[in-house]
Amino acid sequence: MPLIPESHRDLLDADVATLATVSRDGTPQLTEVWFLRNDEDEERPVAISLNTARQKTKNLRRDPRCALLVLDLAVPQRYLEIRGDAEIEPDDEYHFADRFGAKYGADLRAFDPPGETRVVVRIRADRINAVDMRRQR
Repeated sequence: MPLIPESHRDLLDADVATLATVSRDGTPQLTEVWFLRNDEDEERPVAISLNTARQKTKNLRRDPRCALLVLDLAVPQRYLEIRGDAEIEPDDEYHFADRFGAKYGADLRAFDPPGETRVVVRIRADRINAVDMRRQR
């Protein structure tokens, strides 16, 4: 089980990350997403709330392979990449979405049209790349 090194754990508190999913034709789809750190489970270090109608959610349901990239905005040569498979569970009652939205001061219900719901996506990490290119010079 890959672990996030202490040197990069602070990046789990960032506001935004880039989620990469696999489109039907095999090309990558990249989307900026909000996320929460998941300290209770080292194998699944992040969780995301997604609307079920979004393309990234459809991609993950069809092919769970994904990656999440968190860039250190203060030091762009430093980043954290989490690769693995998405585990998806329903969040019809918005229990996770409410906790998730609290980090961002947002009510996610306001983003979802009537009839749409949310899921919780946790990435089971197969590989973690903690990069600091300043150290490679």
